Amino acid sequence: MLFTPIKIGPVQLRNRSIRAAAFEGMSANHNVSQSLIDYHQSVAKGGIGMTTVAYASVLKSGLSFPHQLWLREEIIPPLKKLTDAVHRENAAASIQIGHCGNMAKHEVIGGRPIAATTHFNFYAPSFPRKMNKKDIANTAKAFGKAVVLARESGFDAVEVHAGHGYLISQFLSPSTNHRSDEFGGSLQNRMRFMQLVLNEVMKAAADKTAVLVKMNMRDGFKGGMEMDESLEVAKELEKIGAHALVLSGGFVSRAPMYVMRGSMPIHTLAAHMDKKLMSVFVNLFGKWLVPNVPFTENYFLNDAKVFRQELKMPLVYVGGILSKENIDEVLNEGFDAVAIARALIRNPDFMQQLLEEKLKHSACDTCNHCIAVMYNGPFKCIQTENAIQ
Repeated sequence: MLFTPIKIGPVQLRNRSIRAAAFEGMSANHNVSQSLIDYHQSVAKGGIGMTTVAYASVLKSGLSFPHQLWLREEIIPPLKKLTDAVHRENAAASIQIGHCGNMAKHEVIGGRPIAATTHFNFYAPSFPRKMNKKDIANTAKAFGKAVVLARESGFDAVEVHAGHGYLISQFLSPSTNHRSDEFGGSLQNRMRFMQLVLNEVMKAAADKTAVLVKMNMRDGFKGGMEMDESLEVAKELEKIGAHALVLSGGFVSRAPMYVMRGSMPIHTLAAHMDKKLMSVFVNLFGKWLVPNVPFTENYFLNDAKVFRQELKMPLVYVGGILSKENIDEVLNEGFDAVAIARALIRNPDFMQQLLEEKLKHSACDTCNHCIAVMYNGPFKCIQTENAIQ
């Protein structure tokens, strides 16, 4: 089943594998680097059905790193170079679009971050400004414009980031949305910003661009969104007309290892912080700030199966896929495609090796070194580096 074609919205993939939108850290000055092009071309050449360029902010105010993409007209030519390279390898190309909200950094965006609520966020750290109705409308429109820019850049699909504690997720979660107007309070109100964004996105997509939405099944901490509310969010996205959901979980600023599982190599993380004070702080308190969450293969599957039972739309499973056996288990449960991250960092040709039966299980040991180093540069697999040395 893995190596059979599948259609998501207007786009047909050659197989049911998607390179997940794992942050590459290869976009210095918010632009497209040759290394970013080369990496996605290598994944496409390695047999993936569709590769997803990670987080591209729809506005300058949505950036948290100086080496993070900002989707704007000036970078259409290099993005077109990337999509052309992917298409030459017969894979589809997607780009994740989003806004960091309260995780944006003042020194990167040149101003005070905006968010659903004025509430201190240690992650940046920042004390954001509560978004007014003009901010909300303008940001929603920026998502629609981003879809147009993505299509002009040659992308076949966009993935709207509505999870992991980014801006849409900040509106959805009762933990980060303390508004008293029509955008806060009840779940119906907390979904309003998401609805505005998706309406703009679907209008801009105009049956020419596939629209996937990454969303949380659980926020991963007490006081965050749980399955009952997340199911209602998913049903609303189905009603709006999104072409597929990517089912995930966790909050970067509150429960980062709920997203990725395993342990964070704290000393490596601290060494790659861009500020000495933060480096010292992380070394001292990192194991409490980023507590371990045990890794198991297909760790989101039990929760995701509940969504599969409740929804008719295409669903993409992500989380803990390291083998053909993992993939087969997911697809046999009725999921339409799988999204893979760490196995493709370890081996960009992971899919081709599975197809040729040269590999049954990824050599990735989920040490999370690749994640720890991305805060101040490109991701790297320490196993690959050690093998080369």
